[in-house]
Amino acid sequence: MTLTSELLDRALTLPTDPPLRPLPLEVALLLRELAAPPRLAAHLRAVHDVAVELVDWVRARHPGLAFDREAVLFGAATHDVGKVLHPEELAGPGSAHEAAGRELLLRRGVGADRARFAATHAGGEEPGATVEDLLVAVADKVWKDKRVAGLEDRLVRALAEGAGREPWEEFLALDELLARLGADAGHRLAFQAAFPV
Repeated sequence: MTLTSELLDRALTLPTDPPLRPLPLEVALLLRELAAPPRLAAHLRAVHDVAVELVDWVRARHPGLAFDREAVLFGAATHDVGKVLHPEELAGPGSAHEAAGRELLLRRGVGADRARFAATHAGGEEPGATVEDLLVAVADKVWKDKRVAGLEDRLVRALAEGAGREPWEEFLALDELLARLGADAGHRLAFQAAFPV
């Protein structure tokens, strides 16, 4: 086992404090097959962990809202997979990984309904963005305590419409959740930074 594969394994399985959930098995296997950079695996694990919190909150607060929980979790766990092909975007800006990630997943047999998150995670601004798209995009921001008002407003509107509630009610509840999730960002950032690009 090489040092890189050892570090990748640690990024995927290392116990953390506070705990980060492991990635879905199919994603962990995919990252191993792709020899993904360890930092990418750590990042995907952090975003996936936040996505679990988000979808569980939505499910508890909006039991009648139809959304695909597993698709959100898969999307969060693979949203940056294109950085395997564009590792320079792990340490700097860039969006080439978005389309590349979608294509990579499609070539590996992932359905378009799930592969899309690799291309849509940047902000959920695409026409017809679904609750699932918005949840993945929010998870990809709030994991590091970044708040994007326009993105959060779109999610608030979608949740309010889906639940038949006033937007201000959804805003207050979502804001409280995102503030709580953002409070743990330092731990997630430190976990990611512990792994090389």
